[in-house]
Amino acid sequence: MVIKKTTQQVTWPIPLVMIFCDAIIKEIASGGLVNTCLSKDGWTNVVEAFNTATGKNYDYHQLKKRWDQLKKDYSLWKDLIGNDTGLGWSYTKQTVDATDEWWEKKSRFVSIIF
Repeated sequence: MVIKKTTQQVTWPIPLVMIFCDAIIKEIASGGLVNTCLSKDGWTNVVEAFNTATGKNYDYHQLKKRWDQLKKDYSLWKDLIGNDTGLGWSYTKQTVDATDEWWEKKSRFVSIIF
């Protein structure tokens, strides 16, 4: 009999993401980088700090997967925003606050990506 391991999608509310990013930032500030990546000890420190702060029990693989997704999201964000100025953030909508013209221009960009 073959047992298939199932994985659950983890929900990452914004406060949890902030705690995670803070743990990464603190580790980088304390010298946990090797070239442009966290060292093995650096990741160990991040996992410990995150779990202590949240009461969760996430492992390296779960946090690394989230980190990789955050980097992809950030790259997409940079591509979307570009060098545009005068933009804001709508906390109620959780989206960029911009004119209808800006969104029309960017909707063509987003359709190309997706």
